[in-house]
Amino acid sequence: MTNNSTKSVALQWGAETAIHVLDDWFDPIEAGLRDRVREFIQAMIEGELEAALSRPRYARRPKEACENADGASGVTGHRHGHRLRSLLGTFGRVEIAVPRARLDATEGRTTEWKSTALRAYQRRTKQADSLIAARS
Repeated sequence: MTNNSTKSVALQWGAETAIHVLDDWFDPIEAGLRDRVREFIQAMIEGELEAALSRPRYARRPKEACENADGASGVTGHRHGHRLRSLLGTFGRVEIAVPRARLDATEGRTTEWKSTALRAYQRRTKQADSLIAARS
């Protein structure tokens, strides 16, 4: 039997070796940088929620704030978990855990807390969007 192949043996050997070039590639600096970026973004959003609820995580509201419930200090609510979001930036793609909370509104209703730093359905940073637009 004969082997009818349109690829030459040299091209097949080059493709097989190119596959194995980056198999054990790991850069601890890049991995550490992405972890720090993820931690920084999560801390920034957690701080924003702490300011909205007037208390840190696992803490109760101070009694003075409950008695003087007017203005921004009068916002009450509760946390309820985290939601995973993927964010692409100039630092690469990172998975972040965005906190969720319900804020008490008027007439016994509640509203979902929304971060001002991370917009709804945002998948890329503004800097990444501008880089993509510059390449087009």
